Amino acid sequence: MTSSPHEAGARASWRDSRLIDAIAEIAVGAGAVIMPHYGEGRAATKSDGSPVTLADGQAEDFIHERLSRLLSGVPIVAEEACAAKQVPDIADVFVLVDPLDGTKEFLKRNGEFTVNIALIENRTPVAGVIYAPSLGKLWLAGAKAEAADIACGARIVTAAGRRDIHTRKRPKAGLVAMASRSHMNPETEKMLDRFDIIERRQAGSSMKFCLIAEGLADIYVRHGTTMEWDTAAGHAVLAAAGGALTDVEGRPFIYGKRAEEFYNCGFVAVGDPAILTVLQQDTGKS
Repeated sequence: MTSSPHEAGARASWRDSRLIDAIAEIAVGAGAVIMPHYGEGRAATKSDGSPVTLADGQAEDFIHERLSRLLSGVPIVAEEACAAKQVPDIADVFVLVDPLDGTKEFLKRNGEFTVNIALIENRTPVAGVIYAPSLGKLWLAGAKAEAADIACGARIVTAAGRRDIHTRKRPKAGLVAMASRSHMNPETEKMLDRFDIIERRQAGSSMKFCLIAEGLADIYVRHGTTMEWDTAAGHAVLAAAGGALTDVEGRPFIYGKRAEEFYNCGFVAVGDPAILTVLQQDTGKS
């Protein structure tokens, strides 16, 4: 695996492209751990009611072992470990891991599940990687946002079609909204009504952030419970592509909420930050 600036002994920017590539290779490797379980259709139920499969645990073990070597001493906050009450103390810099985001989509075999890894510094995602194993799609974020095609378990140097990605300006005709396949609720619908939506497209997992980052949609609203590992990598990709993510009142969306067990509030993710003026206008009216 490519050595990182951290391993080289001089802690350079966490957005260094060599480090991002090394993290991406870990995510792609986790995809190779996940895919042999694709189609098994068996899941247990966690205490919060969400499903968990063998693939979740095995992928998390793979990611944890390799990240621990790559980023020695950096705390790793991972979904299944936290579910088992194995929660590390965190510092100004830590990693958030969702080894299989979109387990419901994984069980439905629709391909819309991802591996999410994000690096947090001072409560903000500064780097992130999202990999969709079934689709062979990779999104990376550091100093810039990129997308590429790569097979499960492959070396990052083999990635094809690697390209910079950017969000688009707010369309005059109206906004294209990304919507969850599994988590729509009345509060989210009410929130969407505040914006000029002309079309909705459905997608699972953190892919919704990535499609906005690629300029294929404009907004993704979620009013309800998510976890920090659900959003951090997508937040990093979106921000590096020119977009923004805030809470539903337009305030900064922060990470490292250990006292709250890493629960998130609702959020609004947009490709063009100008879209968020709706929230400011509504706040001014209240």
